[in-house]
Amino acid sequence: MFRFEHTIFLNLMLALPLLVILYWMYLRWKKSVAQKIGDAGVVKRLMTDTSPARQHIRFILLMLSLASLLLALANPQIGSKLEKVQRKGVDLVIAIDVSNSMLAQDIQPSRLERARQSILRLIDDLENDRIGLIVFAGKAYTQLPITTDYSAAKMMVSTIKPDMVPTQGTAIGQAIEMGMASFKEEDGGKAIIVITDGENHEDDAIGKAKEAAENGIRVYTIGMGLAEGAPIPEIKNNQITGFKKDRSGNTIITRLDESMLQNIAEAGNGIYVRASNSQAGLKKVFEEIGKLDESTFESFNYADYDDRFQYFIALSLLFLVIAFMLNERKSKWADKIKMFNPEARQP
Repeated sequence: MFRFEHTIFLNLMLALPLLVILYWMYLRWKKSVAQKIGDAGVVKRLMTDTSPARQHIRFILLMLSLASLLLALANPQIGSKLEKVQRKGVDLVIAIDVSNSMLAQDIQPSRLERARQSILRLIDDLENDRIGLIVFAGKAYTQLPITTDYSAAKMMVSTIKPDMVPTQGTAIGQAIEMGMASFKEEDGGKAIIVITDGENHEDDAIGKAKEAAENGIRVYTIGMGLAEGAPIPEIKNNQITGFKKDRSGNTIITRLDESMLQNIAEAGNGIYVRASNSQAGLKKVFEEIGKLDESTFESFNYADYDDRFQYFIALSLLFLVIAFMLNERKSKWADKIKMFNPEARQP
């Protein structure tokens, strides 16, 4: 298991491209000043002992030194001791609709984005519960098997997007069936949360929800969308370029199928909640799930980590020493061995 103890220092890595831009601006300024002094060829002949290539190499070394230092401050660690622990919690599978209709913006910023934000907040509130993730449109796929690794769950949620399932549609029944197969044969609370607009529903979702309830698995549904509906945007390069139209050229309006989602929740002994622009419904559903019996299960955690920051400090110092040893001016011995002299004339 690999991790960074202080991830805040990794954010400072974003400043490195800014330093590159500032360096480029400095070179442009330096060139413009040289042009004002006189003819470029004359100035170059007067500064024969200066090596631009050395200057660039030195800057690169300083950047590598800074990057290594930031990695050292973040303190990379490797798990060195596994510990078996017993937990009590609920097994939870979230099935999220990723069809194109979830791009509609009657729920801001969009149905899909609001669902993702709510799932991330839900994961932050989990303690000993296990969570799995299923994505579906015309077909359903397991995105994350049931786990207690909340970091992995959040990473998977952040990657959810419509084009990850090429087949369009709303295969709610298949998602519920896949959710049932995800649970282990253990006693305790098990629940499936289906987050969808319910449109273009294709299979026997009510029958699958009833089957889940018969096996002790509750099915909850959250409806994403408003009653009046909204057009489906066409997005290219993160910009809305228009709205989807039917064969007659009319703009397609996607509407929430509340009655279907209510029937699915009723068959699955769960509840239905409609999302709005103020809340997505997961909190209310999770309050209901919290009333379920908890199951006891074993999991392995890393109880001890070994620090690895010292390697990056050594690397940072190495780059720094080389950078200061490398003078921007040419030297006679360097010209002879041609180690730092890419501009040496070929014979």
